[in-house]
Amino acid sequence: MRTLMKSWIPQCLQIIRSPCRSFHGQNRLLTSQIISHYDSINQCKKELPEYFNFASSVLDEWTRLDKDGIRAANPAFWWVNDEGEEVKWSFEELGFLSRKAANVLSETCGLQRGDKVMAVLPRVPEWWLMCIACIRTGIIFIPGTSQLTAKDILYRLQASKAKCIITNDTLAPAVESIMPDCEFLKSKLIVAKRSRNGWLNLKELLAHWMALTPSDIMWNTSDTGWVKAAWSSVFAPWICGSCVFVHNMPQFKPAVIAETLSKYPITVFCTAPTAYRMMVQHDLSSYKFPSLKHCLSGGEPLNPEVMAKWKIQTGLDIHEGYGQTETVTICATRKGMEIKPGSFGKPVPPYDVQIVDEHGAVLPVGEEGTIAIRVQPTRPFCLFTEYFDNPEKTAACIRGDFYVTGDRGIMDKEGYIWFVARDDDIINSSGYRIGPFEVESALIQHPAVAESAVVSSPDPLRGEVVKAFVVLAPAYASHDPEKLTLELQQHVKKVTAPYKYPRKVEFVQELPKTTTGKIQRKVLRSKEWGRV
Repeated sequence: MRTLMKSWIPQCLQIIRSPCRSFHGQNRLLTSQIISHYDSINQCKKELPEYFNFASSVLDEWTRLDKDGIRAANPAFWWVNDEGEEVKWSFEELGFLSRKAANVLSETCGLQRGDKVMAVLPRVPEWWLMCIACIRTGIIFIPGTSQLTAKDILYRLQASKAKCIITNDTLAPAVESIMPDCEFLKSKLIVAKRSRNGWLNLKELLAHWMALTPSDIMWNTSDTGWVKAAWSSVFAPWICGSCVFVHNMPQFKPAVIAETLSKYPITVFCTAPTAYRMMVQHDLSSYKFPSLKHCLSGGEPLNPEVMAKWKIQTGLDIHEGYGQTETVTICATRKGMEIKPGSFGKPVPPYDVQIVDEHGAVLPVGEEGTIAIRVQPTRPFCLFTEYFDNPEKTAACIRGDFYVTGDRGIMDKEGYIWFVARDDDIINSSGYRIGPFEVESALIQHPAVAESAVVSSPDPLRGEVVKAFVVLAPAYASHDPEKLTLELQQHVKKVTAPYKYPRKVEFVQELPKTTTGKIQRKVLRSKEWGRV
């Protein structure tokens, strides 16, 4: 079919693109050739091509024709439901999404050509997506009506020796009830808005943190010297066929950001938490962001209070992501996931992220430890290889079966990761371990605080105590410092555990930051301890 299409389509295009005139000479000959090709197909006279794949030979060919403007501007797929939801995919989007789904089957589920997948789904878009994904990879797709009972499903799984099943939350309990008798089944994929214990959530696996499509215009404000510029201004958007938007801002100004989002059709916006903090203090009520639909943040934790204010002022949520230069994104709150303010979200494929102790043992849910990535028995392909010419540092970041990030965190029962602090940011006061982000998040809830940075400060009795450097909101600039210090201390005691309150407070005009707006706590900490 591919050979046939390539042989006559260019001739068709030549005819279509020719000026209107009667079919004489060459055009009449080409028309006869096309009719002859159709006749040979109808009469089954055409030889089969050596290689044929419906996804690549037909669907991807339509993608090419769409770009050439040959086909009517209809979507390839159009889905609606009774709740008024719609899904429209062009052939290009169908191709992109089906390749992502194919990667889920091959990389996440470990399936190979010839393996079998059973799909028991109603008429949802994911049925078509997984069907095409299986065709692309040579995996055998076994459809089943959503009216199947547990007994029906068991028979089909046993007879086919399927290694994977895809279903929804309605039929998941039926599958779970027969699991002891399904010796070949290795992976369970669920199509649902919420996660289910023991299942891989297909929506989450398919939703990259940025959720980019070829129709998106992505603006990432990262400085070009940071790894985030590579992630979000080069690779991710162009892998997805999105437009990279850049504003050459020598200095960050909230008004410039707001005006740019208003003036240009930017659909996806990514910036540092500090930028969001500054913007929500700016009057956004006079701005409209008509095209903006997805907001991202990374580089440091984002205070829940800032997320709430951004939502009130713009109507949009902020989706956090977490990663390092060595790792790219390892955790994120992806589109469609429940947003838990203060959490980075869940691990993203192909990473197995755990919280480990000082020996590399995985800690139970809710216990604080080091955020780590499993590297044994298989090292993730997207994890860095080594620190150049520094084998000692490379070896030091491995703890048992894990690469350790140097960040401390907690995992909740739903698999969300909650950041506590960098190992060197942790404040140990009278035996209490205090993460600065918790105190900063409490402080910013007070109207007097524009932003703050919390570090350890030497203390002869407690070893070290919490100190807060505070930038005041303009309306509080003239307030009495002693009274305001006491007010802030009492506020923190009410919002979080009382032992975390800042025993020292210093009001400053600004905080030291990187060029991308990330607060440099180590500068303040060095200054503080240098006074000893």
